[in-house]
Amino acid sequence: MISMLVTYAGDAQTPFDRDHWINVHFPLVRECWSPYGLTSAAGFFPQEDGAGLIAVGVVNFGDVAALEAALQAPETARVMADIAIVTAVQPQRSVLQPL
Repeated sequence: MISMLVTYAGDAQTPFDRDHWINVHFPLVRECWSPYGLTSAAGFFPQEDGAGLIAVGVVNFGDVAALEAALQAPETARVMADIAIVTAVQPQRSVLQPL
């Protein structure tokens, strides 16, 4: 398994539509990326002392090839466009690979 963390930096004043992110964006992620090997997707909100993070998404794939295929898929444009509805913050991606 390989995981990609998608983090959003900000503070309590940073606009972020939590409801849309959880109830619309994550189902969209699952719809678009499951055919390419997505195994799970979840979102988390750090407590007030979130060290500058307002949200963290975790998407898991079976392997690196599946992650790369999903990111290069035509459906990824829909996933990325939906982020603009959630927030103006540009997310940062980090890939976690098992040792």
